[in-house]
Amino acid sequence: MSQVERRFDLLALPVVGQFLAWRHARTAMQLPLLLLAGLVVFDGLFGPQLAPKNLATVLVWVHYRGLVVLALLLAGNLFCMACPFMLVRNLLRRFVHPVRIWPRLLRNKWPAIGLFGLLLFLYELLDLWASPLWTAWLVLGYFGAALLVDGLFRGAPFCKHLCPLGQFNFVSSTLSPLEVQVRDSATCAECTTKDCIRGRPEEAGPGGRLRGCELWLYQPRKSGNMDCTFCLDCAHACPYDNVGLSTRLSGSELWSDPWRSGIGRFSARPDLAALVAVFSFGALLNAFAMVSPVYALEDWLAAALGTSSELPVLAIIFALGLVVAPALLLGGTGWVSRQWAMAAASGDERSSTVPPLWAWVTRHAYALVPMGFGVWLAHYSFHFLTGFWTFVPVAQSFVSDIFGLQLLGAPRWDLAALVPPAWLNPLEWGFLGLGWLGSLLVAYRLADDDDERSPWPVFVPWAVLLSLLFTTGIWLMGQPMEMRGTFLAG
Repeated sequence: MSQVERRFDLLALPVVGQFLAWRHARTAMQLPLLLLAGLVVFDGLFGPQLAPKNLATVLVWVHYRGLVVLALLLAGNLFCMACPFMLVRNLLRRFVHPVRIWPRLLRNKWPAIGLFGLLLFLYELLDLWASPLWTAWLVLGYFGAALLVDGLFRGAPFCKHLCPLGQFNFVSSTLSPLEVQVRDSATCAECTTKDCIRGRPEEAGPGGRLRGCELWLYQPRKSGNMDCTFCLDCAHACPYDNVGLSTRLSGSELWSDPWRSGIGRFSARPDLAALVAVFSFGALLNAFAMVSPVYALEDWLAAALGTSSELPVLAIIFALGLVVAPALLLGGTGWVSRQWAMAAASGDERSSTVPPLWAWVTRHAYALVPMGFGVWLAHYSFHFLTGFWTFVPVAQSFVSDIFGLQLLGAPRWDLAALVPPAWLNPLEWGFLGLGWLGSLLVAYRLADDDDERSPWPVFVPWAVLLSLLFTTGIWLMGQPMEMRGTFLAG
């Protein structure tokens, strides 16, 4: 029996597994989220424009973000699995059958990196957390973009190459304990039809077709969760029932470097490394934008520029936080660790075993993922736990406004926190500490792969950088943070 077969397989469970193996399981999960998206858009456009009283801002910026990071930590990419944007897109595909291929020049993460950074920038510039109207238009824009892109091009280019939320989930899910993977590699070796990626006709039904993987991840050569939406199309299409949702060592894909179907090698993907850098430094920048020191910095920059406009001030802060700081810190750390590695190697090994600086930084940048996720988790869990019960009075108020009756009772605006305030800092420090330790482990494993004799010359500079980021995260979480999306704000 192979190692994969001995792993815990969620699809093998009696109830959960049977549900996920059902052909329409994903649709059943998407429908409730589509309904919630409809309520968010409706209330955002026509409801009260006070953020703590609107479903759009409360559900999106308090609850959605908190549940996303918790789901990624405990299970995997469940929100891409249940994405409502894809449900509407799939309905379109019943009538529109695109034949165009996504341009080769754009088959990378660079467009998504730009969109991810733009979303973080607009979140602050437009105060999305405080604007139900802008939040509703953001959701509508997502639906429109998914329909437009996937209505013109084959496969799922919107998910793979453009969606900022999807990229966040892809990077985070490298730390998830579950992975869609084959159960027995020998079965795949004997398969001639490759239905997991090609799809196949539906055996029962009105002449339908079971989709294969639209993100071009061929199961026998797939490794890890990067670019995997957990849609389970491959599992449904496999005629041998040879695809499971199995446990694995969280984060192990970050230090291994096999050739991965649909992705290639991590070490040869500077765009993926850049995505990881923006993901990690964006976590710190997003948290920094919610603490009091940022206002002093904005005032100083505005005075230096002689402007009262927030646009150029924020543009400079984001350029420094997402471009300049990552480039200097990663480049400098990579240069030092590479120099130390070369100094430790003999003369003949220096030119043959030590790659150029860009490749060196690309390979080691993946050590940032646990630390970056730890910051996102600490930050989002703060808002989620302090504003957990806010959906109750907002839902009560929404129903009362729609029907003119308090069918759910009078709004309980006094409800908010799920845990006592004294628990918050220890929880945040714990999440940051786990992220820091995880990053140190990944950095060490990467260094150990680089130098079989002693990993320390390579590891120490990266450990210093990770410790600097950890200290910055501790400082940020220790600052008074805006209680955005609740009546505790201000």
